[in-house]
Amino acid sequence: MSNSQSNSDLGGTPLEPSPLAVPTPQHRAHQPDGPHKPKRSREAGLALVCAVILVAVLAQQALKGLLTNPAAANWATVFVSITVQALPFIVLGVIVSATIAAFVPPTAIARLLSRRPGLAVPAAAAAGAALPGCECGSVPIAARLIASGLTPAAALAFLLSAPAINPVVLGATAVAFPNNPEMVIGRLLASLAASIAVGMVWLALGRDDLLARVRSQPAGSGSKLTVFLSTAQHDFLQTGGFLVVGSAAAATMQTLLPRAWVDSVAGSAVLSVLVLALLAILLCLCSQADAFVAVGLSQFSLTSRLVFLVVGPMVDLKLIALQAGTFGWRFAWRFSLLTVTLAVISACLVGWWLL
Repeated sequence: MSNSQSNSDLGGTPLEPSPLAVPTPQHRAHQPDGPHKPKRSREAGLALVCAVILVAVLAQQALKGLLTNPAAANWATVFVSITVQALPFIVLGVIVSATIAAFVPPTAIARLLSRRPGLAVPAAAAAGAALPGCECGSVPIAARLIASGLTPAAALAFLLSAPAINPVVLGATAVAFPNNPEMVIGRLLASLAASIAVGMVWLALGRDDLLARVRSQPAGSGSKLTVFLSTAQHDFLQTGGFLVVGSAAAATMQTLLPRAWVDSVAGSAVLSVLVLALLAILLCLCSQADAFVAVGLSQFSLTSRLVFLVVGPMVDLKLIALQAGTFGWRFAWRFSLLTVTLAVISACLVGWWLL
């Protein structure tokens, strides 16, 4: 006999359920819903857009006066040209990435790759060419591949190659460098070589125990259409934000940095490589847009800009944070140091040979 029933039989009121008790389906059905955070987010975003439009309308005369300044006009020209050129490729990449998230389970990828570690690493790196998407999405995919039983070194090679050698990124690079088609080949070869090299080194010397706490992101809930739309919205907003930041940084560098200083850095083979590798890490650009930023760094050699394109999709601040959150900080700093070292070496060798 339950407590509530015995209490009723004694003439008392039924006992209230304990606040620690797990609610039954009936209780859940009558519980009020929590605050609608997505709705509030949309309302806040709409209010922000309206505020920006209002400020732009009210300040249009001031903006016109500002753009008569040659430096401001140059900044605006560089910023707009980079952003407009990159947007179509971002949209295409977002659509493909959302399609993969909604319709291609990671276990299917794991089943297609060899179970032999020595063969799985180059196969996984090459498989990155078939799955367009940004580097942010490659981290949870790699975690799910490891959880599905794929050799960790192979999953890490895939993590590095997928955002760097897929058709969308290579197509964007070809459009950004129409007079230098060798940049496309150089990016493909250097990124693929770096991915395989990192995977092989991790296979031989890496500590798979650091990946024991893998926490793959849960699959999106709801229908496949819901997953597609939510993934596309998330990726577009995130990628577009990084594009704006990168375009603004490139335009600022072209406008404000003293020409003599930039020329002195660009004139040193070693210093230019190190500076652009560091810049790629700090800017956190999306791989679908970084080529349009790199083409704006016209003072630097093609080899140093190739380093920028190879390092960026593999190591940057946001990726280090994502890897730390997924695999742990002990893994993230080791893997990042290994990756940036081999990425710079690979890009320099390919650039020396091809460019």
